[in-house]
Amino acid sequence: MKRLLLATRSADKAREAREILAVAGAPVEIQSLEEARVPWREAEQRLEEFDSFLSNARAKAEYFAKLTALPTLADDSGLEVISLAGAPGVRSRRFAPEAATLSGAALDAANNAELLRRLAGAQPERRRASYVCVAVLIRRHGALPEAFTGRCFGRILDAPRGSGGFGYDPLFFHEGLGKSFGEAAAEEKHAASHRGEAFRQVAAALREGPLNAQG
Repeated sequence: MKRLLLATRSADKAREAREILAVAGAPVEIQSLEEARVPWREAEQRLEEFDSFLSNARAKAEYFAKLTALPTLADDSGLEVISLAGAPGVRSRRFAPEAATLSGAALDAANNAELLRRLAGAQPERRRASYVCVAVLIRRHGALPEAFTGRCFGRILDAPRGSGGFGYDPLFFHEGLGKSFGEAAAEEKHAASHRGEAFRQVAAALREGPLNAQG
């Protein structure tokens, strides 16, 4: 089975991607950057400086495909709140003022607190939001990037619910599920989520055409 490098150092994102692609029948073995033992380089800090999910995902995919000579899949995802003019958007991971000094659960908590602060007192209609994921697949270094987009809709709660998922999941209420992503079981979330939609498209593309690299 071919190896597919997932251009992330997030264990949560790697877990979700592996679960979604496995259920969707993708004929690949997923490895995160850590699992593939790709050492961190300072250049990684400049890969997500663009103003669109597509540009950020493509920059990551192209960088790591060239660096490793492996087929590479990268995604950029985030939360868009309509009444905040689409914020936090591509800045979702570093939304809180103190975000640069935090990581892991502390970073998630700070970002969630900042979102709640900005929406304090807002009525339900002003809490409408969507999660967006753009995934970019490069089958070999130099190949044309293939892009896939997933989006799901919901609203932002006034307090977190559930301890599952990561990021803004405890605040994102999905109407179809009738619960927050933080309350949803993994398989429920994957079936409804932005990342689930995008990565199922990736799986379909991988079933239709082979990866063209060693590994």
